Amino acid sequence: MSAKLGTELIQSNPVPSTGRRRPLLRKLLSQKYLQVMALLGVAWMIIFNYIPMYGIIIAFKQYVITHSISEAPWVGLDNFKAFFEDEDLPRVIWNTIGISLIKLSIGFPLPILFALFLNEIRSIRLKKAVQTISYLPHFLSWVILGGILATWLADVGIINHILMALHIIKEPISYLAEPKYFWGIVVTSDIWKELGWSAIIYLAAIAGVSPDLHEAATIDGAGRFQRMWYVTLPGIKSTITILFILAVSGILNSNFDQILVLRNSLNESASNVIDVYVYQTGLVNNRFSYSTAVGLIKSLIALALLLIANSVSKKINDTSLF
Repeated sequence: MSAKLGTELIQSNPVPSTGRRRPLLRKLLSQKYLQVMALLGVAWMIIFNYIPMYGIIIAFKQYVITHSISEAPWVGLDNFKAFFEDEDLPRVIWNTIGISLIKLSIGFPLPILFALFLNEIRSIRLKKAVQTISYLPHFLSWVILGGILATWLADVGIINHILMALHIIKEPISYLAEPKYFWGIVVTSDIWKELGWSAIIYLAAIAGVSPDLHEAATIDGAGRFQRMWYVTLPGIKSTITILFILAVSGILNSNFDQILVLRNSLNESASNVIDVYVYQTGLVNNRFSYSTAVGLIKSLIALALLLIANSVSKKINDTSLF
């Protein structure tokens, strides 16, 4: 009797499945232009990011450009073994990690400090002027900046003139011809180019910190630097953490454009990083399968670093990407 009664109730009160769909359809129709824009972005990502991933299989083949990928013979892990047996591998890894760690330790905190101090400027005109000057190098390509740096750092360049006028050096130095100066030049020029642009995200995060917290800290007697340390920095902690995770995952990226422009045969021992190594072996020496294998190894390591940094950050301060 109870089973029959339950069946009758279900039949008399069917689940309004179509009613649930109508609000969703109405919402999609009301956002049709946004949905079209989103679909175009998804289509672009599929076409240019996911479909080309089919080419990764050439890392396990002996591919030549005169034949199709399907015609290339399988060689298994031979390309990966060749990379780990390459005599240049220690130097390439050393240069890549060395440059990246210096950039991470110096280049990562500087935009944070710059944003904190820039936020404290009271004059609107001065603040805008500093922002404009700091942003400008970002919009110049490394081809242009590389030419400028090559001129400045030459034997007769302005850097040598200034240092000799200050009696810091006695004779001109060809900085780009000396491997011992290369890492410093790369890190310094990268900071010069990206400092202002990298600070934009932190300035936006600082703008989201509640003014009430600053007012309360001021009433309690906190000075400007104390408010920066105890109010502003904790307020943008999540933004700093997310960007740090992404920076750690990209530790094997050494800014290919920059190094390719600044490197030469004289500083090759300090400028041969993974990106340049892949470029030379893949495009210059036509070892497409080998360079693809190296790039795949680099991507897998980057993924592992991302997962580790994300996990550690989640345990330490409960902030993570996912």
